[in-house]
Formats: sequence, structure tokens, C-alpha cells
Amino acid sequence: PDGGRLMIGTSNTGSCGMPVAPDIPPGEYVLLSVTDTGTGMTPEVAARVFDPFFTTKPLGQGTGLGLSMIYGFVTQSGGHIRIASQPGRGTTVSLYLPKHDGAAVLDDGTREIAEPLPAPAALKVLVVDDEADLRDVLVEMLREWGYAPLEAADGAEALRLMTSTADIDLLVTDVGLPGGMSGRQLADAARMLHPDLQVLLITGYAENSAVRNGELAPGMEVMTKPFAMEAFAGKLRSMTDGVHRAMQRRA
Repeated sequence: PDGGRLMIGTSNTGSCGMPVAPDIPPGEYVLLSVTDTGTGMTPEVAARVFDPFFTTKPLGQGTGLGLSMIYGFVTQSGGHIRIASQPGRGTTVSLYLPKHDGAAVLDDGTREIAEPLPAPAALKVLVVDDEADLRDVLVEMLREWGYAPLEAADGAEALRLMTSTADIDLLVTDVGLPGGMSGRQLADAARMLHPDLQVLLITGYAENSAVRNGELAPGMEVMTKPFAMEAFAGKLRSMTDGVHRAMQRRA
């Protein structure tokens, strides 16, 4: 908190069949390590740092998503991440990324957006974001894909809509909302009105975003913005397929 030293190192590791680190499979990795001389962490805190929404910062000063996203990126890339920390002696985070031999595969940008399954018009999606441009784009795409979108600029407006609309199926909300209610707090309040509501939290790490500690509840997922419409379409598909199939069975 009062300044210190940050050391960033890179190296190749695991060559010639040498062990990489305990409990990491043998192989060649590029190691990225980041070491600070900060306050360090207790073993109990270090064990939870990758949990979504876990943060030791005061309310409104951290989302608890940064390290969980790093963990997801590293593991989805076939890598591994380790933390070594002691109170008063700083922290070292080590990222082991699998080494790639050969030419890079370039993206020519010609892929088509994977649209979700056609949605019945009765399937309502409420989009809550104070960024009007992003909200307009999401609402337009939802409408093109066959959903019946509703929109709100903050938590209070969203709750008014949910109180007067009984059949909202999916809530898409920014984490950092104006007016004193965060997207996570809105999601919890919305679940009181609609217990089976699916919730997609989106975040761009807004400065005043406020997310309370805790795990994601079932039926809640997170995306970070900016995101590609292809990714948004895929997330919609995974979250609304069950709703869609249930409506088809009832029909």
C-alpha cells in the first residue's frame, strides 16, 4: 500500500525432461513470474484468491474477478498457475504456459457469428447497463435473434420492470451500475422476485463497481467486456437452451 518493488521475470522451463514444479505435468513451458514486496497473504487467503468475487478490498474497490479470470485463461490454455506468499514478505505468482513450437495460426477474421437457437418471442431478456451504446447493441442483437428484450439503465429501473413483468427469463446486467446498487446486488434482489431467473453478469471493471464477496450462485455466469458478439451468442445459447427446451415441451 505504501509502495515497493515489483519484479517480472520470464524463462523457459522443463527442457531436457527436467521437472518443472511439484504437481505440474512434465513438458516445456514458458514461465512468467510476478513478485512483489507487498503485505503478503495468509494461507487461508491464498487458498481463495482464484475464487470468483473473493476480494479482501473494501466494498466498491475491487470486484474479485481479476485473478479468477487469469486462472481461467491459464488453465484453458493448458497451463498452470501457482502462488507463493507469506504475510509481511510479499507474493510471487508463477504462470506456466505450454511452449508452442511451429508457426502461429492466424485468424483471418472471416468466421461467422454463432447465433443462439431461435428463441420464442415469449422469452424475455432484461439488459441493464448505464452505457447506452452497449445496451442498444445488445438489445438490437437480442431482438434479431428472436428474443423479447427489455432494458434499464440502473438497478432501480430494472427492479421496477421486474416487479411489473412476471415472466423475465434472463437478466444481463453490468456489475458496476450507478445509483448505489451493483449488478451483483441487483441479481440477488431479482432472484427474490424470480427464483429461477438466469443471470449473466458483465463487467468492464468500472471504477465504482461493487460486488460483495461470495461464490456465483447456480444459474449465474460472468462475461468481461469488451466481448465479441460471437462470445455473447454462445453464452446466451448455453444459458437459455434449457428454457427453450422446456417451452418446446410445453408447446
